[in-house]
Amino acid sequence: MEIKNLKDISWDKLELIIFDVDGTLYDQSKLRKKMFFALIRYYIIRPWKYNDLLILYYFRKEREAHAGLKVDNLEEAQYEWCAKQLNCSIAEVKRVVEHWIFNFPNPYLASCKYAGLNAFFKELERLKIARAVYSDYDAAQKLSHMNIQVDLMVSSTQPGINSLKPLPNGLNYILSEMKIKDKRNCLFIGDRMELDGICADAAGIPFLLVRKQNAGFYEDLAISIKKSKL
Repeated sequence: MEIKNLKDISWDKLELIIFDVDGTLYDQSKLRKKMFFALIRYYIIRPWKYNDLLILYYFRKEREAHAGLKVDNLEEAQYEWCAKQLNCSIAEVKRVVEHWIFNFPNPYLASCKYAGLNAFFKELERLKIARAVYSDYDAAQKLSHMNIQVDLMVSSTQPGINSLKPLPNGLNYILSEMKIKDKRNCLFIGDRMELDGICADAAGIPFLLVRKQNAGFYEDLAISIKKSKL
């Protein structure tokens, strides 16, 4: 069930909010612009490394193409898909992805996170509402660079999940780990209805869509809490 009006959120009953990460906690378009120029600066003087750009393209493309898939070892499978497309080694794919996707962008995240995000997290902490993240990738470094602390971090590639959204495996795992009995007392916040929204529906959790045209999304959430007089 999608929540379209913040007035419909019962803050006094909420036990847990689960957040997607990319595009949900920070402005992904802003980060991509920074990354685009960084890639241009690096590769324009290293044209012999052009294949790295193809690796980045196919790594993302293959993950999108396999949305809703469950495999025994997703962590390795995501690299195998890309390596097969380019007929290169899995080690080469891992090297490029590790640098450009998992490490290089992290220092930019603090300047790309949405306004009011940290203040909203402080309100949740004050209300003793638990916080978790369910990300496509391991989010520990990202959260650290954004100065965000949560009670539980879950990624699609970790053992016990091994499935991509919109399958609800990750959300169900979080509910179990956090010992949530009534799903109506949870909320999943994400930025993609076709993945996060469907995932929330499959898990039976209320869903709130980050509307990217609203730069003050988290500021509005914090105001909504205060207006509830909790």
